[in-house]
Amino acid sequence: MTTRQIDFCIELAHTLNFSRAAENMYASQPALSYQIKMLEDEVGFLIFERSGKGASLTPAGAQFVSHLTVMREDLKRAIEQGQNFSSRFKDSISVCLMVRQALFFLPEAIRQFGRSTPEVQITPIFRYENSMELFLQNKADIIFALKEQTRQIPGIQVHSLFTSRIYLIADRDDPLAQKNLVREEDLYGRTLMVGGGSPQALKEVQHRIIGSGKIKYFNSADHDTTLTNIVAGRGVCLAPGFLNDHSGQFAWIPFDCQENFQCVLCTHREDQRDGLKSFLSVLKKLYSEAIAFPL
Repeated sequence: MTTRQIDFCIELAHTLNFSRAAENMYASQPALSYQIKMLEDEVGFLIFERSGKGASLTPAGAQFVSHLTVMREDLKRAIEQGQNFSSRFKDSISVCLMVRQALFFLPEAIRQFGRSTPEVQITPIFRYENSMELFLQNKADIIFALKEQTRQIPGIQVHSLFTSRIYLIADRDDPLAQKNLVREEDLYGRTLMVGGGSPQALKEVQHRIIGSGKIKYFNSADHDTTLTNIVAGRGVCLAPGFLNDHSGQFAWIPFDCQENFQCVLCTHREDQRDGLKSFLSVLKKLYSEAIAFPL
């Protein structure tokens, strides 16, 4: 299966007309028809039904083209990234994290690192779920994680980055937004949203508060759903500081508890590239200098 055949197939599925598809692909109709027939022979089933009126997708063809279109887009992006890499960079470092705001200083780190090491490309990979599996499959060079997640994982090197505390997130017009510190009793009579893949330390705090019997609560599917519900006035929530995007849209008030999160970066132990070490140093320096920055 060639990329030309894939493009012919997708275009014919779009137009359902051999003449128009051939014209759009700057090819002759016999050439397009031949390539479609070759593709069908390779996959072993009819993709198109032919008629005097043109073409129509078979049920198997419709499913095939749907997957083929996604595959073609992925291939296109891979080629474009490869072209960018080959023309500008000699090496690449990928950083995997669940959400953009988890590493607030990542853009600044990329900027500073690029000034001193312009030949190395830094590529963020955002994976809300199964990010550790991606890293362990060697599909990422660095991963942002909580220290508790890294226990008993062989072959990795753990780099401490910062400690993040627990905050209450509320609408900026909420009376709680005026406080410098929120305590458990401040939440009595309020509705707390919980769930959404909360880390263990946060779950412990949530269960302790709910156990008082003095607050209402309901489960929220994920962090974005929770934020939407906060704007809708449905409740407040507790969250790790590393999820704060510092946009100012919400009030993030420190919550009075001892629990916190040890945020780390993990690398593969055998990966001792100078560029990797240099980039880690830039990130660590940015966080070490952010003494007054809420995390």
